[in-house]
Amino acid sequence: MERKPKRRTRERILETSLRLFNDFGEPNVTTTTIADELNISPGNLYYHFRNKDEITNTIFADFEREIGATLTAPTRRQANVEDAWLFLHLIFELVWRYRFLYRDLNDLLSRNRTLEIHFKQILEHKVRTAEALCRSLVASGDMTAQPGEIHSLATNMVVVATYWLSYEYVRNPRNFAAGEVVARGAYQVMSMVAPFLRGASRELFERLAREYLGGA
Repeated sequence: MERKPKRRTRERILETSLRLFNDFGEPNVTTTTIADELNISPGNLYYHFRNKDEITNTIFADFEREIGATLTAPTRRQANVEDAWLFLHLIFELVWRYRFLYRDLNDLLSRNRTLEIHFKQILEHKVRTAEALCRSLVASGDMTAQPGEIHSLATNMVVVATYWLSYEYVRNPRNFAAGEVVARGAYQVMSMVAPFLRGASRELFERLAREYLGGA
């Protein structure tokens, strides 16, 4: 009976920290801010987490697990353009859910060795998945590209996806809406693939682009 409240308090700390980090930026949120928001004592918070870095690392571990599973999905079967678009949408939804990691990325990596090492691994996984996705489209005849072009394209896709939130935030910080950011991000990455598409796949891209951005 005593363990349930403790576990629930820990979950509430993580949920509230993620929300505050996303809303105000991780550097601007202290453990005191988190405790005040939860209406608990700092001592209660420190019972579960020794410091803010431990909270950040725990949230990052959840993100790392979720994005790892998402990045693995496209390699399980041959993909088409619609699959690629869905995959990008799922990636951007996840990025939005943990947006403080991307918006405060450079600052976080300069202060947190754990994030520095693990985020680098995530970027490498992203590039491998993007390459596999492109090779799958080539194998299906939906896309024409040479191996060197695929590597460059995959890298560019990851660069845009990684820093898209920073661009959107600078472009319009007072209207930072999830739906539009996710849709435009997915479109922007997919538009780099579009010149390599051919035939019906290019037509499908054009149709999906109209539907996607029309609903953003």
